[in-house]
Amino acid sequence: MEALMSFLLRVELLDVPGSLGRLATAIGEAGGDIEAIQIVEKTGHGTAVDDIMLELVPGVMPDSIVSACNTIDSVQVLWISRYHAGGNLFLDLEVVEALTISPAEALDRLVDLLPVTFRVDWGARVRRVEGGTEIIRATEASPPAVSWPHLNGATRLESDDENLLLCGASLGSEALVLGRRGGPEFLDSELARLDHLAGLALDITDRAQVQDRPG
Repeated sequence: MEALMSFLLRVELLDVPGSLGRLATAIGEAGGDIEAIQIVEKTGHGTAVDDIMLELVPGVMPDSIVSACNTIDSVQVLWISRYHAGGNLFLDLEVVEALTISPAEALDRLVDLLPVTFRVDWGARVRRVEGGTEIIRATEASPPAVSWPHLNGATRLESDDENLLLCGASLGSEALVLGRRGGPEFLDSELARLDHLAGLALDITDRAQVQDRPG
């Protein structure tokens, strides 16, 4: 028996009652089984951007899902791709819980959770050293070297690879860098979330260090 294929679909749709129901019906009729939905951003123009985790029955192609979505006038497909991070979207509150369980390891735990939380290919924690940048912690798919990001809050970063999107956030004297291959673009709401989680992880770490100092 063929295994179901997991995909992540990002759509923009009208932020009104019934829109998501019509979309879910169209996806189901096209052979998609929705596993989870997460609101990524409220655009402020009467629409919302949603990430939809779905599985396709054997023989169904992602183009069929896109075509089904496009039959609804109020829906625009922004991106669809295979999703290898598992069957659930990892919510920010779960990240916060993981950080508070082991405060002394909060920065490392944040790096470990970045790929699932933000649907990126890799995450890295770096610091500046003489002659370049040192990777302190990185997930499995990260490159062997990561350039130091010049940050003013969480921001999109330039990339030498046109297929690789980068963003980063400050960790005081260190920094977080995320890499997402092929899209979608990092939204302002994602940058705000990253900035918030980075600041929280840094605060949790600082508090743990103060508590561990001898009185």
